[in-house]
Amino acid sequence: MAMASGVDATLKRELVILLPRMRQLGRSLAGTRELADELVQAACERALQRFQQWEPGTRIDHWLFAIMRSICSNELRARRVRLGGGLVDADTLVDHPVESQLEARLMLDKIDGILAELSGEQRAVLRLVCVEGRSCREAAEALAIPLGTLMSRLARGRGVIAERLSPAGASASRA
Repeated sequence: MAMASGVDATLKRELVILLPRMRQLGRSLAGTRELADELVQAACERALQRFQQWEPGTRIDHWLFAIMRSICSNELRARRVRLGGGLVDADTLVDHPVESQLEARLMLDKIDGILAELSGEQRAVLRLVCVEGRSCREAAEALAIPLGTLMSRLARGRGVIAERLSPAGASASRA
């Protein structure tokens, strides 16, 4: 039993350290801050309840991210369909009425809208590679998907964003 409590203490310590990354991934998977927070909470609860399933010596972040993906696909997808998706309130992003900040806020809103239209899988890949700066191999391992699948999702996601941000794509999306 001493081994189990040592693993439990290690898991609790690692959970605290990994919370910011879990929230980022949660936002990518769930699409809204509220649903992301629920996802992170559910993942932490499940990890603590099932800590004996984690194998010491393996990457705990991969295990936690797999739990998050599982919960998202099993629970949050259905909830999002029932409740409808939502975008981040622009007023919560920036409170200073400076012109450059306003431009950045508008661009962030536009990108957030584009990301909300992507699949959760594409958002997760873009978050890990483009925001967290992970290598494609690391992201594929964290998401437990083949490297080729990750590369495909990354390319499609980047393509959609680039197309929608281009002047031609922006005018086509307004029509």
